[in-house]
Order: sequence, then C-alpha cells, then structure tokens
Amino acid sequence: MSRSLLSQLDDVSRREFAAYAAKTFLGVGLLPLVGGSLLGKEKPADGMTSVKGTAKNVIYLYMSGGMTHLDTLDPKPGTETGGPVRAIDTSAGGIRISEYLPQLARQADKIAIVRSLSSTQGAHDRGQYLMRTSYTQRGTIRHPSMGAWVLKLSGRKNQSLPGNVRIGGDSRHPGAGFMEAEFSPLPIGDPAAGLQNSQLRCTTQQQFDKRIGLSGQLDSEFRTRFNQKQVRSYTDAYDDAIRLMSSQELEAFNIYRESEATRNAYGDDPFGQGCLLARRLVENDVRFVEVTLGGWDTHQSNFVRVPERTEILDRALATLLDDLSNRGLLKETLVVLATEFGRTPTINQNAGRDHYPKAFSGLLAGGGVRSGCVHGATDAKGAEVAEGLIEPANFNATIATALGLPLKQIVKSASRRPFTVANKAEPISELFSS
Repeated sequence: MSRSLLSQLDDVSRREFAAYAAKTFLGVGLLPLVGGSLLGKEKPADGMTSVKGTAKNVIYLYMSGGMTHLDTLDPKPGTETGGPVRAIDTSAGGIRISEYLPQLARQADKIAIVRSLSSTQGAHDRGQYLMRTSYTQRGTIRHPSMGAWVLKLSGRKNQSLPGNVRIGGDSRHPGAGFMEAEFSPLPIGDPAAGLQNSQLRCTTQQQFDKRIGLSGQLDSEFRTRFNQKQVRSYTDAYDDAIRLMSSQELEAFNIYRESEATRNAYGDDPFGQGCLLARRLVENDVRFVEVTLGGWDTHQSNFVRVPERTEILDRALATLLDDLSNRGLLKETLVVLATEFGRTPTINQNAGRDHYPKAFSGLLAGGGVRSGCVHGATDAKGAEVAEGLIEPANFNATIATALGLPLKQIVKSASRRPFTVANKAEPISELFSS
C-alpha cells in the first residue's frame, strides 16, 4: 500500500490497517483496542493540593451486581430484614460484621467501613457508571473513571508499565471517558495468564527492529498530515506497546513468581488471583488497579449465593490487607471496596433481595485513611441512612483526597465543558487524621 493511498484512509480505517499490520507484518499481538489505550503517559497536573492521605496507588475492588449490605458490612441480626445472618466481633473493638466474613473480621483494625452510601441509580449500568465516575450517565458524553483521573491529575510513576489496569469486568466500563485514550485501563481477562501476546513470535529481535523501522517510515507521512489527537494517542500507545514488550518489568504480571503458599492464600479463583496480581502491580508502581468480582445480583436464593460470593471476597481481601501490611505497602496503597447499590431489606418470595440504591456499604483501607472505624449508619432495618449520608461522588472525593488529587482542578471535555475529579463533592474528612 503506497503512502499516498494511506493518507486517504479515514481514522478508523487507518487504525484497523495498523492493527492488521502489527499482527502480520510485525508478528506481535500486544496492541491497544480501537479507541482505547495500552499505557498512560506521565502528565503531572498543576495546582496540586496538600495531601491529606498517604496513598500513591489504589487497588479498587468492585463488587458487580449490587453487594448486599445487610449480609456483609452492615448486618442487622435478630430483625426480620436481617434474615438468618449473624453478626460477629472483629479485631476493631465494637465493630461487628457478617458471619460470612470471618477472615476480614480479623483484619478489621485495618479498615474503615462506610455504612451510609446512597445513590439515585437503581439500574446496574447506571449505578456502576455513577460509582466509577461520580457523574450520571448521559448519551451525549462519556465521563472518565477514577483510574483515568488519577493518571491525568498526578501522572504515571513507572514509565515501563501501564498506569491503569482493569482485571475482569466487561467492556461497559467507562474507561478514560472524554480524556485522551492514553489514560484508559489496560484490560486483563485472566490474571493467571499474565500479559498475553507480549512476546516476540516467529521473529528475531533484529528482524523485529527492522520491521518497526519500516513501519515508522510508512507511518510518517500520515502522522505529519493528520496530526490530530486520536492519531497521536494511537501512535503513543503503539510506541508504549513496543517499549513494554522489551521491558524486564513485564514480570510484574507473572503471579507464578509468587510461592504456591501465597497464591493459595489469595484463593484459587480469578478474583483472588486478580488481587494477588494487583498487589504485584502496585508494588511495581502501577497507579490504579481495579479487580471485579461479579455475581452479587441476588434476586433469588440470596442466602445461598451470598455465602458463595463472600467466601471468595473474604479470603482474597483479608489476605490482600495482611500481605500489603506485612510488606509495608498499606500506607501507600489505598484499598477500596465498592458496589453500585445494596439489596432490599425486604426478602422477596424467591428468598432473594432486589436492587436497593437508597442505602449500602463500602470500605476503605490504607493510604492514610483512619482504620478500625465506621462512618455513618443505617436505621434498625437497614432501609434508610440514619447518619452521615454519603453519595458516590463523596466516596470518590475521599479516594482522591487520599491520593492528594486536586478536587477543584477543572479538566475540559472536547466540547469545552468543565469537569472535576469528583463532581465538586466533598470527601469524608473525618476519615483523615488532622
């Protein structure tokens, strides 16, 4: 294909051609998705505010489907709405959580539970979008998720590895939203498989370098003529992919560098192994890692399905907190547990709980956040927030504050509309020591 013909291709066709060329001509498969990105580049922001927390990185554990607060972090034993679930004592005196979380109970002195979350969105997609972005979902714009904000406002620490990684979940994730594609999370499907298609195949390093050089010549006229934001983002991501393939730090993605005992401690399942991978990544200065555990949409058989989910969560989260603490990483790593809404206090005819955005729970640990405490409360039935109501934007403002991000700094979309990291919300200030 001649340069003149290449210059006539539109942007989508150009990217499709480049992807095809990389697979066949270069012999590699590690490429960003169309419209997405592999790595984020460091772009520190001006006007940084004073740091209230000590976090440098975030491990964001997302409970997809709507985790029931009444059967996990906010049990109501002995009540009709509480069901058969008992509350147990924890290592944080006076705080009790569900009997389904016995290992987490022993780590409760490391956590802050938020029992007063409340949302306006009772549908999964809209609830997840609001929790991850602080903004209501609209058809005219896509807002950035917290990982993209972290990179945009405070930059990337490790220049060889992605700054934003997503383990599990699906394509409905808001990603970088209206921001440059370079801030998008790198998706990892199977945490035990490492970073797939990242090794040279069917070619020597010398052959690969020659092909890269020829590809650069082929691209040069197009990049010069169409020096647009999307073209630059794709070129940057392409260069990052090539650099990553030759980096020794790729071993951060290999959880088999851990002992068998450590891997087993996290749990032999994608979520547990994803938490282990997340620990390895933040240990190597990856700024934001999200790990998803689905299956919380318990309209039926709530008291059968929740113990199955909590067994996975309990083991992985408790091990993660203990592991980070023992390695001296908890002070600089904020661990977040979030979900889109809770479940109804009323138990339905199918022994299940339905969607309930009015009241639910989340969790924060490390990163300078106060530990062994609870913010907010629901009433005796778990139906209403009785004290300290917190919206998703406030929760995200708390994450941003732990990282020292400037809450008031404006970033404009392509249409020049102004946005801030947590939609102008205030953080939960009491969770930070004065």
